[in-house]
Amino acid sequence: MNILSRASRPISSHALRRNYSGLSFSLSDEQKSMQEMVRKFAREEIVPVAAEHDLTGKYPTDIIKKAWELGLVNTHIGPEYGGMGLGVVDSAIISEELGWGCTGIQTAIEANNLAEAPLIVAANDAQKKKYLGRMTEAPLMASYGVTEPGAGSDVAGLRTTAVKKGNEWILNGQKMWITNCGHANWFFVLARTEENASPGKAFTGFIVDGDSPGIQRGRKEINMGQRASDTRGVTFEDVVVPEENVLGTPGQGFKIAMNAFDITRPLVAAAAVGLARRAMEEATKYSLERKTMGKEIFKHQAVSFMLADMAIGIESARMMVYRAALMRDQGEKNTWHASIAKALASEVANKTAADALQIFGGNGFNTEYPVEKLYRDARIYTIYEGTSQIQRLVISRGIADMASSGAAAIGGF
Repeated sequence: MNILSRASRPISSHALRRNYSGLSFSLSDEQKSMQEMVRKFAREEIVPVAAEHDLTGKYPTDIIKKAWELGLVNTHIGPEYGGMGLGVVDSAIISEELGWGCTGIQTAIEANNLAEAPLIVAANDAQKKKYLGRMTEAPLMASYGVTEPGAGSDVAGLRTTAVKKGNEWILNGQKMWITNCGHANWFFVLARTEENASPGKAFTGFIVDGDSPGIQRGRKEINMGQRASDTRGVTFEDVVVPEENVLGTPGQGFKIAMNAFDITRPLVAAAAVGLARRAMEEATKYSLERKTMGKEIFKHQAVSFMLADMAIGIESARMMVYRAALMRDQGEKNTWHASIAKALASEVANKTAADALQIFGGNGFNTEYPVEKLYRDARIYTIYEGTSQIQRLVISRGIADMASSGAAAIGGF
């Protein structure tokens, strides 16, 4: 079924495409309408069940299906393949609101965008029709398979291999911490195809069907937070991948995998902003109700200044998210800005959740109140999709490159 033909579709793929001119901090009327729709969905569909999914670890299949029906999943797939073709700014608006509801559920949804991003940047038309097209026809899930038990940030240390035999590739290896692994219809997999080459030439990206013989999916990991998300290890044992499932050309895999982050890091950062906003709202509400020493704790400067710092961080992080997202939508290289957005929003989410818990006091340490979940959910943001240390590595190298090139200003407009 073509996603654009659904009568229930509230988002217009044409209405959300804008020609950006000059500097603006305003959303369009269409974006505001979309934001309100997603906000309503998060409030009415996600929040009431988020605690249950966190407690049980149950995968949010029903919620994902509802989100898919509304066009909130697979947002980057173009109309020619049945999708909405939304830009990164529009997707960031969606991600923030879903993250406000529950970042575990948002991560399950966002993992599809991450798996699809390498195809969007490097797949040929036939690959896009086959694998992106099916994602718009049914609420399917996909996974991005790069991290391994012994190699996360150190991509050069990846040991999964693919050896060509005739018109096929034989895939062997193990991936770890793969989101949506237990439900993936297909995987993007990065594998070593040249043993002694540099990382820029040693790896190839593959699209691997989830029902291929030789795929063994591990148990669901019970994580500290974001427990609604499905995270597992997966083993590939003599998995046969046809030549037509190679992304780009052999040796381009590392570049393809990294280019995907230019799309997805702003969206991960947007969800972190959503979590931080939720934590601030919960803390503000509590501080206006809870009394100590004869007055609401909000009226104690120690508390009100904590809330002010939350707002400073949230507003700053959101602006950085929009900057990185807009650059990508305008065809500008945004890697440096995406890393800033990811690092800033991740750390704002962690500090805001921690301070919110502090404002709640003993109640914040209790599962009857929402902030302990927000605190646990926030912790992964400085780790997945590039640790904060990796972001700083990207940022610092960018500073050096700009300085050596004689740039008039480091960063800036």
